[in-house]
Amino acid sequence: MSDQRLIHLVDDDEAVRHSASFMLRHAGFAVKTYQDGVTFLESATEALPGCILLDVQMPHMDGLEVQERLNKLGVALPVIVLTGHGDVAVAVRAMKAGAVDFVEKPYEKQSLVGALERAFERLEARNHQDVLMDEAKGRVERLTPRERDVLVGLVDGLTNKMIAEALDISPRTVEIHRANLMEKLEATSLSAVLRIAFAAGIGLDTADET
Repeated sequence: MSDQRLIHLVDDDEAVRHSASFMLRHAGFAVKTYQDGVTFLESATEALPGCILLDVQMPHMDGLEVQERLNKLGVALPVIVLTGHGDVAVAVRAMKAGAVDFVEKPYEKQSLVGALERAFERLEARNHQDVLMDEAKGRVERLTPRERDVLVGLVDGLTNKMIAEALDISPRTVEIHRANLMEKLEATSLSAVLRIAFAAGIGLDTADET
């Protein structure tokens, strides 16, 4: 049961919580319910990875306000909002705020499950990206300070000669550092070196300026 994909269902309508929970569990999901947005926010930062199914029309704090608070808290779980029929303006606002999808009430099982499948695909892709990032950072940490300087030069598009001049060392020394860093990064080409560097966040702050 632990490998089931988890839905955090936030809806103030008890009947909806029961019916949606039953339907989603029957479709193979695990479901945790919350009676309103305030209740969910109390534990949102410790929420297990999953997808948030968020009703828009709720007392005390509506779905858009909950979504805004989640963004401020840094809770990055994918959000699908449940809107009233024809409430396009609300759906657009939710999507602009980062919701991955919206489903109109009354919803059909197929449309809701389809939206959830897409949300989990995004979550799994992001998790995979996080793994790649951690892996890249781990490889970069193996580098000596000088090897890292050479890596930054490569990311900046500099030749070995230009890196040598910038670091006040010989081109031959740059070649040695470059060979060593490629071995430590487990990279067989410059393109592989750059992919690892970018995945680790090196050079991304200057990428927008070029």
